[in-house]
Amino acid sequence: MGRGRKHKPRKNFAEKRREKQKNKVESDREKTRDYAEIIRENKDFETYYKQQSIMPDKEWDPFLKTMRENLPTAFRITGSRAEAKALLNIIKSDFFQEILNMKNNENGDNEGEKLRPHCLPFYPDDLAWQLQLTRKDIRRSEAFFRLHNFLIAETNSGSISRQEVVSMVPPLVLDVKPWHKVLDMCAAPGSKTAQLIEMIHADESISSPKGFVVANDLDNNRCYMLVHQAKRLNSPNILITNCDSSIMPNFKVTNPDGSNGVLKFDRILADVPCSGDGTMRKNPDIWCKWTPANGNNLHGVQYRIAKRGLEMLAVGGKMVYSTCSLNPVENEAVLHRILSETGDSVQLVDARNDVPGLKCNPGVSNWILGTKDLQFYKSWEEVPEHWQTQIRPKMFPPKPEDAPKYHLERSMRILPHHQNTGGFFVAVLEKVKPLPWENDTSTVQETSSKDQKPVEEIKEEQMEVDKDNENKKRNLEEQNKPQKKRKRIIGYREDPFVFFKDENEAVWPSIKDFYGISDELDPRCLLVRCHGGKKKNIYLTSPAIRDIVLLNENSIKMINTGVKTFVRCDNKNMRCPFRLAQEGIRRVFSFVNEERKLHVAKEDLITLLQNNDPHKPPEIEKLTQTTQERLKNIATGSCILIYEENLENSEPLKLKIAGWRGIMSLRAYVPVYDAVHFLRLLGADCSKYEVNKFEQNRIAMKNSTETEKESELEEGDTGDNVMTEELKLKRIEAVA
Repeated sequence: MGRGRKHKPRKNFAEKRREKQKNKVESDREKTRDYAEIIRENKDFETYYKQQSIMPDKEWDPFLKTMRENLPTAFRITGSRAEAKALLNIIKSDFFQEILNMKNNENGDNEGEKLRPHCLPFYPDDLAWQLQLTRKDIRRSEAFFRLHNFLIAETNSGSISRQEVVSMVPPLVLDVKPWHKVLDMCAAPGSKTAQLIEMIHADESISSPKGFVVANDLDNNRCYMLVHQAKRLNSPNILITNCDSSIMPNFKVTNPDGSNGVLKFDRILADVPCSGDGTMRKNPDIWCKWTPANGNNLHGVQYRIAKRGLEMLAVGGKMVYSTCSLNPVENEAVLHRILSETGDSVQLVDARNDVPGLKCNPGVSNWILGTKDLQFYKSWEEVPEHWQTQIRPKMFPPKPEDAPKYHLERSMRILPHHQNTGGFFVAVLEKVKPLPWENDTSTVQETSSKDQKPVEEIKEEQMEVDKDNENKKRNLEEQNKPQKKRKRIIGYREDPFVFFKDENEAVWPSIKDFYGISDELDPRCLLVRCHGGKKKNIYLTSPAIRDIVLLNENSIKMINTGVKTFVRCDNKNMRCPFRLAQEGIRRVFSFVNEERKLHVAKEDLITLLQNNDPHKPPEIEKLTQTTQERLKNIATGSCILIYEENLENSEPLKLKIAGWRGIMSLRAYVPVYDAVHFLRLLGADCSKYEVNKFEQNRIAMKNSTETEKESELEEGDTGDNVMTEELKLKRIEAVA
């Protein structure tokens, strides 16, 4: 008889789950060890920046000390003014007080004062805060598990945005108004884009602002990070595109007279790709990789993005150029090059007054160029031939006698030791008249015979283009290597944007009739993402976004737009096959007839949110008599639940929530994280959502250990039948 192959026993689901959890914990520990083992020193970094004199000598030691520390956590509170104010009061009275009351040592000395949260003075209405805790402190300390749960839940609901302090500055100095046309050229991952959208909707008296945000990114995968951010804000005024911002094509738009024109943006944010050495506190691995060559290699693409941005900017408009780099080659050198080419058509604006309380240094007007082996050069004439492909003539600073006319000191250098943040560079450019190569009717660059560029300049630009083409070729070769999933090569194939043609669209009459939607809502701004079959979700966009999509969908890759407003719901005996989506409630609220709106008492809304199980919604007879009476006038189906505070103040809390009126029950039709957010605002008990993962892990490990011991005893020849029965009993109890 031959020897058979010995098979390992198959693992059950619980064992697989425990093993997966164990592997995840080990992986997290490995990452922590890797980061902890990084030596936060780089002699080349120190030598290079001492040579650049980007700060006074007395600031060098505090700067370097702060750079080696972990970055504190910061966040912004978003949403309507009333909700933001209510949430801020909850944070101050609950979570901040919990931090201040912390006692971290055995002697019981109060350590909370060291952890006191800090309100950012430059951010309006006290809505931005910095915690003297790192993300790791919050995530891995059981003492802060409630704070961690809160940050995750409120981020998911879109009520707060976890964002670096310095990252909040560029949108603030861009000064966006609700009627502005805004372009975010390098938008992913999207925290600044979120700020821009919030500014478009800042005036709550304007239900449908005319302005919009076009958020673009070169990386297809990173575009979906933008989609995720945008969905939290539920705005119909954003379009996400995927193209190279340095060669971004012009957007066609419809002029007031019906003709086609070229879109000029009122505000542009060019937060360009950079070496990122200002983020070393958050990304300590940069300490190991840093070299002066990183900045030199990026200068060309940064310049081209900034230049293209100015071409797409309207006269009188503003563009913010920003990086998370400390390097003058990526910052002032790019500005100097742009300003020298645009002449008096563009000027640097001092925007410090727009962010009062923000500490920063002025931009520098003198710097030197360095190679990766730290050879320094003060002028192009000094550069050896073998370095002339990495260092270019226009990277050098202006001559001392010319420096005053560029006003590079008007830019802002935010250094880590100023207010315990990351490093950042911000400059505001204003376009006061058309660029020298523009004419009144086109943004296409034209060069006449009398304005021909010098041969040296043409050669220089050609060298940069050749270098970029070489990099693109190399990237293309990498992409074309055999890979597991084809979508990694070609990117995700987007579903079409199919707009309703008019009010006679197949599904629209039943929706309009059931919800009593007014004629002010143009059905042509509604879209679906399929040509045929059942329309599952219907999205709402602004008229301006609709116009851009229809005129440019064949020339620019569009990823996402619109806010989900109606969702197919094929219940039996329904007059309308679509329910209202929570995401779009705010945008369609003013168009929906009062017959589909239900005012509910506070205690009833709490009951609905705490019992949000779709299979067992609260029965109508258990609600207050007032709510029961109001429900008699509402037919079964989707509706809007409204709660208003009776407080006599200027900003009473007003909640609008998607609901479902059943025959015998009433339900709040919202995701769990939204339900938790509303319960928190109502002052209700949220304890059942306060999951202590540390306690859960201890229980899981204890159960796992007991199970392993039982298995060992059962497998062994103990000869003790009584003990075996006890173990079996314990196992039954554990499972129960």
